[in-house]
Amino acid sequence: MSLLNAIILFIHLFSAVLFVGGSFFMWLVVVPASRTLGKDESERTQVVGKMAKEFGRISNVLLAVLILTGIYNASWYLTSFRDVFSFKTYGDTVLFVKVVLVVALIALIYLHGAYYGRKIVRLARDKKLEELTALRRKSRVISFANLALMIAILVLAVMLQMPP
Repeated sequence: MSLLNAIILFIHLFSAVLFVGGSFFMWLVVVPASRTLGKDESERTQVVGKMAKEFGRISNVLLAVLILTGIYNASWYLTSFRDVFSFKTYGDTVLFVKVVLVVALIALIYLHGAYYGRKIVRLARDKKLEELTALRRKSRVISFANLALMIAILVLAVMLQMPP
């Protein structure tokens, strides 16, 4: 492995750690801890919303880095980018599934942030708590799907390193 390849792989892995780790931190630590901040649901939701928005800014950069370094790293497995669709080898198939899941993850992340995240904060600010509760249930499903996709993508990344 060349020094350039090692550096790009490190950047990719470090970005993945920050992105996936940060996402799980939000789900497993920030949201549960926010429930202890007080009884005012509106205020609590707005605080979590601000934290999620800040993490979203970082996530946008991390996603861009992951995509660019991922494309570079994929070149190790392919002689041509058309090979992703060839399914000739184990690696081609695993890489194709990983690409599909990454695209689905990105779509869900931006759907969640653009629609659910903003609307949840707006409902909290307007103290429409019944609507907020209903929307939050749907939002949790999307968040859980995002986390599941992240785990699947990590499993596929490991599978790419294993012999068929």
